[in-house]
Amino acid sequence: MSPLKLFSRGGDTLQVERSGTMAYLRDQIRELEPLRARLVVVSEQCEKRILGLREEERVEIRALKQERQHRQKVIENMRETQSSLQTQVCCLQADLAAQYLMYREECDARKLLIANISSMSYGPDEEPEEEQEEVEIEDPVKEKLALKVCREDLTKAQVELNRLHAEYGDVVPRRDWETLDHTHKENLLKLETLQKDFDQMKAEYDTLLEVHKQVTTQRDSLQGELEGFKEASTPRPEWEQCADVLGGSERWADLSQGQSSQRRLEILLAELGGKNSEFFTGLGTSDDVPIYLRYEGQLKNHRLKKNAVVRILKEVWKEKVMEDGRRNESSNLPEFLRQHLERQYGEKAGEWAYSLVEGIRQHQKDDSVSLFNDILTGKVDESVYHGQTHLLSNLLKVLIHSDSTESGLLSVQDFRDNLQMAFPLKRAQDIDELVTTAQAELDNNGGSLPYQRLYTEDADGKHKDFLNLVKKQASTERHMYISQLRTQLGGKGEVTVADLRAAFKNIDPSLDATTLDWVLTMAFQIHQEELEQHTTQMDTELALQHLLAIDVTRAGPAPQQD
Repeated sequence: MSPLKLFSRGGDTLQVERSGTMAYLRDQIRELEPLRARLVVVSEQCEKRILGLREEERVEIRALKQERQHRQKVIENMRETQSSLQTQVCCLQADLAAQYLMYREECDARKLLIANISSMSYGPDEEPEEEQEEVEIEDPVKEKLALKVCREDLTKAQVELNRLHAEYGDVVPRRDWETLDHTHKENLLKLETLQKDFDQMKAEYDTLLEVHKQVTTQRDSLQGELEGFKEASTPRPEWEQCADVLGGSERWADLSQGQSSQRRLEILLAELGGKNSEFFTGLGTSDDVPIYLRYEGQLKNHRLKKNAVVRILKEVWKEKVMEDGRRNESSNLPEFLRQHLERQYGEKAGEWAYSLVEGIRQHQKDDSVSLFNDILTGKVDESVYHGQTHLLSNLLKVLIHSDSTESGLLSVQDFRDNLQMAFPLKRAQDIDELVTTAQAELDNNGGSLPYQRLYTEDADGKHKDFLNLVKKQASTERHMYISQLRTQLGGKGEVTVADLRAAFKNIDPSLDATTLDWVLTMAFQIHQEELEQHTTQMDTELALQHLLAIDVTRAGPAPQQD
């Protein structure tokens, strides 16, 4: 045969063998498929049983723990009971020892008495040995009798003691009663003295009230005469009063500096021409107009006075704080102002919005009005207002808490100590300045200070000198804090989040992490979630300007410098 035929026949044989092997393997796989499925089912059942056993063990362990805790409580209670019983046993042992000693003494006394009686009943010449034998013979009987008598006496004493306890258990000792009676008499004397002082002060008050009425009458008459003199005379105009109407002394100085009286009058009339108009013209509803001024048409000018402007602003702040507390988040002031005016005045909300903005512009000299305008226009963050409010309310809480007599009066030293407690980081000269200003405002020369009068407002709702000084010092301290931060940055043109964080930690190590993160988000104008990944640099002065617009204050004392 040729080699080619042999090769073809061998290839056919090899192919037949391979096909047989593949068929055998397929049969094996087909047979093993049910086993694999069964294995999967068995494994799932085993896992379920294991999970069930674990859950049972967990329940059993929990039950054992609860039982162990219960056993421990029972053991503690038994130990406390054992301790109390041991204490009672000790007391009873002490009582038993005392009774035993008393019985021994009584027995010895009875023996001596019997011996004396025996010696008296027999003559002096009789033998003492017979006497001793007779005493020894009679001694057990007498001891039994004495024991019986003692037990009866003990029973009577116990009954008497129980009776005394029952009858006199709630009786006050005479010493305590005398002490209380003495205290009562002293309090009566003090009450009489205070009543006399009160009557005297009331009489003085009535006298002063009468004098005040007389002085008021004289003042009214003199005021009328003064008004008459003013009408009859032609005084020189006080041009400085125009500053309050035209938006502040700086603007009035720019307009009137170097001008004659006639020219000043013309400028004043020109400025008041728009303000005294009966209607405002709405700015429209476009996006570039503030949301609280998005009205159209002719809007009536209500010509709000300063006290009305201050009242509306207080209502806005009060309602906003309440709503923010309910929602647990801070709302936008321009949007809230529009909602508030629409709730209060309905269809006339546009008139009141424009009238209120005009009133705010006219009274920029007032601190509260100016601050509201800065927050409304975005120059200052709302946290500045809340910081001032918290500062003043915290000081009042400290003063009220230290007034234990609730008289509304504090000595100068107590007032100074409470200022130091409320403002622990203030310098001594700042505290002295606050005390001096408070004394001057209250017309006090070293006596007690009626501190609650410091929180009164004038007719226009404006704070007086003391509270204005507190807010002024807080603003100065905030600017000094930012200046120290600028110095710590060392003249860098641009800063990152890490640079500003390190600078804050260097100048104020007591600043907590939450407040620091909030300050950094306000400085870089980013969200809290972006803080860690933010690596972009920002101009240093721009970041510091952002910090000046928020309520950022020192949390602790400055670190000591070498």
